[in-house]
Amino acid sequence: MATVSPHWNYTLHLPHDPRAPGIARGALRLILAAHEMSELTPTAELLAAELLTNSHRHTKGPYVLRVRSAEPGRVRVAVWDTDPRVPPGFSDRGGPTPSLDAEDGRGLHLVRACANAWGASVLRDLGASKGGKLLWAECGGGAATW
Repeated sequence: MATVSPHWNYTLHLPHDPRAPGIARGALRLILAAHEMSELTPTAELLAAELLTNSHRHTKGPYVLRVRSAEPGRVRVAVWDTDPRVPPGFSDRGGPTPSLDAEDGRGLHLVRACANAWGASVLRDLGASKGGKLLWAECGGGAATW
């Protein structure tokens, strides 16, 4: 049984380095194991991998992984980056579905299909938030938190 509060969050600042998404996924696995949520690891890692890769491929600056307990048995994985544009695959309409022979473009559609809840926030204020966008996805039991 966990001995810490059920509400927690971790933030990992990542440089624009090709190794960063892998390092972040390793940290995610450790976080989930420490909070006795290892059963969520495969889905949470897939969600994180797609969000992290999207930030790495489509932005030039650093990005941030945030992992938090959404509610008991549920985890939210979020990635912030400096680009305020929400990708078409993550908009409310979902954007066009990639063709079966497309070499890329499936990642954010995969996040939407595998997550219990997902969303995006555009951060326009250049104060503490530094602007940009935050894409997030949740997995695990319980009701969706929008």
